[in-house]
Amino acid sequence: MRTLSQKACLISLSAMLLLMYCSSNAQQGTPKSTTTKKDTMSTELPKTEGDWKKKLSDEQYYVLREKGTERPFTGKFYLHKDKGVYTCAACGNELFTSDMKFDSHCGWPSFDREIKGGKIKTEVDSSHGMIRTEIMCAKCGGHLGHLFNDGPTETGIRYCVNSLSLEFAPEKK
Repeated sequence: MRTLSQKACLISLSAMLLLMYCSSNAQQGTPKSTTTKKDTMSTELPKTEGDWKKKLSDEQYYVLREKGTERPFTGKFYLHKDKGVYTCAACGNELFTSDMKFDSHCGWPSFDREIKGGKIKTEVDSSHGMIRTEIMCAKCGGHLGHLFNDGPTETGIRYCVNSLSLEFAPEKK
């Protein structure tokens, strides 16, 4: 019989393996994006980290400001199918529409393109022994997730996004 700490270790290991699997299925190069690369800390919103800590939940702060990742298959937008616009949870910047969303079966919300107009910026991320393309909100610099070249749609790319970095504005009827 496994102890509680052994079970927690197995769950953590499983999540890391899933993340590595999703990342390894992506091509190693930088996916083509319509955005420009900017310094992560230069933003249009001059907030201090203290300001962000007041505005965001602890979990959102971990993802958006500390470049964390939520556990796969747990996010509120993973299986979300309503019509509307996905915005940055930190600043409200419009990032994706519901018709850009698809189920990639990787455990996080996935989109095949972004709203035009430079809403997202990219940067090479070589953390955790992998080479990936990080995606960030161009308005506030918040970490959203990663961009991969393994999308099954006509764009061939997949924006893999943490639900905690998003809010949703339903389509007005």
